[in-house]
Formats: sequence, structure tokens, C-alpha cells
Amino acid sequence: MEYIDLHAHMVSRTTDDYVQMAMTGCVALTEPAFWPGWDRSSADGFEDYFRQITDFEPKRAAQYGIRHYTWLCLNPKEGEDRALAREVLRRIPRYLDRPNVLGIGEIGLNRVTRNELATFRDHVELALEHDQLIHIHTPHLEDKHKGTRVIVETLLEYELDPGRVLIDHAEEHTLEMILGNGFWTGLTLYPQTKVSPERAIDMLEMHGTDRICVASACDWGPSVPVAVPQFILAMRRRGHPDALIRRVVFENPAEFLGQSPKFQLPEGRGMLAGAAA
Repeated sequence: MEYIDLHAHMVSRTTDDYVQMAMTGCVALTEPAFWPGWDRSSADGFEDYFRQITDFEPKRAAQYGIRHYTWLCLNPKEGEDRALAREVLRRIPRYLDRPNVLGIGEIGLNRVTRNELATFRDHVELALEHDQLIHIHTPHLEDKHKGTRVIVETLLEYELDPGRVLIDHAEEHTLEMILGNGFWTGLTLYPQTKVSPERAIDMLEMHGTDRICVASACDWGPSVPVAVPQFILAMRRRGHPDALIRRVVFENPAEFLGQSPKFQLPEGRGMLAGAAA
């Protein structure tokens, strides 16, 4: 079954991972800007990183028939440094016209501090100024509910279309809060700190499939680049029809991402951007 992995940090993965993803049906993926495992020492480091995800990675993915898209930001873990944030934000606009850039992300909160929130607001305002889609990271584990609540309450202060915002890493105790305010959401199929395929299926059975996507969020940590195909198998084992599975792994992400005119699927694969039902 064809699928779109809406959250994959391919700068951390080998070319063999692209091969696995292509062989299991991945036709497109998006790579949110993220924390590399250490705090970068200057905005210049982001310049090289932005070049990597807007130039090198699309070419690497294309060798295996996968369309690579990306998002730009200074990630929440580094958002505490306000001076660095201001300098990185100043540089982002000149990359927004790159053909694979879909919007601003993954922005959000980490420890839910005042500085992180100020940096989050700066990113939201940048996205609105340039009419960009928004992809949001919610904190891990014990800070998830509080961080998600602060993010949602902050977004509601702005005149924005919630349908152009995806709030990622939802779990059982945050999903209703996100969907109830009209936002899209993502269930992250990531070992240890996020959700298993079985938990994701439980949430879909309780809440339905509207405005919900699944993704691997594969990165440099313990993660699985073919987590979406594993989810597809688990859905089939649970007895769900392929039409419903396809909605979650292909049509939903195509519908959300298709709001950007840049999002196009490879010719002859699936459906044209913006045509998802």
C-alpha cells in the first residue's frame, strides 16, 4: 500500500532506510527541522542544515522514487536561547521559496518555559506573515498535556485557520483537545517515548480518522523508518479494511500537505495534491 510519512528526520538515516521505505510503499515524506542531539553554537550551523534539507536530501530521496519535502524552524529544544532564535528566524524567509519547503516546523515547546513560548510565538507570526503551513511538536512524557494545552491556547489567540496547522505527537490525553479545536494531528509510531501501532489503532477506533495522520518520526534515536507499514499490517490484523487504512496513511496527509501548492506526488502515484477525499 502506498503511504506518506509526514514526519521523518532523514538526515539521521542511511540510504538503506530510503530503500526500505521505497520498497514498502513510501511515495513521499516530509522532514521537519529538528534538534540534532546537541545545541548548535551559532545561526551559521542552521544555514548548513537548511541547505542540507532543501538541496541534498531531496536529491537523495529522488533516487528511490520518493518525494522529499521539508519544514524550517529553530526547534523547541533550542528555543530557550532568544538571541539565537532571533538570528535564525531572520534567516529563514530566504529559504521559504525552495521547491520542497512546505512551511514552518516543527515548532512548539520542550520544557514549557517563557522563552520557549516567546520563540514559538515568533515562529507562528513568521508563518502567518508568509502564509505557510505550520507543523508543531508537543513535549514528551510528563509535560505533554500541559505543553499541548499551552500551545492550543496560544494558537487560539491568533486569527489563523486551524486546518492549516498540524499538532504532532498526540496521545490519548491530548488528542481530543487538539481535534476539538479544529487542528490536524499526528500519532507518532516511535518506540519508548511515543505510541505503538496498537495504541494508535485504539485512538482511531475511539475518535475516527478525520484530521489524523500517522508517522514514524524516525531520527538518530531508537526508531523505525518503516513504522507506517508496520502500522498498516497491525490495522489489517485488527480487521480494518484497506480503504480506511489508506485514508489514514495516504489520503489524510495528502489532504493536509496539499494545501501547499508545492506538494505534488510522483507522476502516476496515488492522487494529485489537493485531490484527497
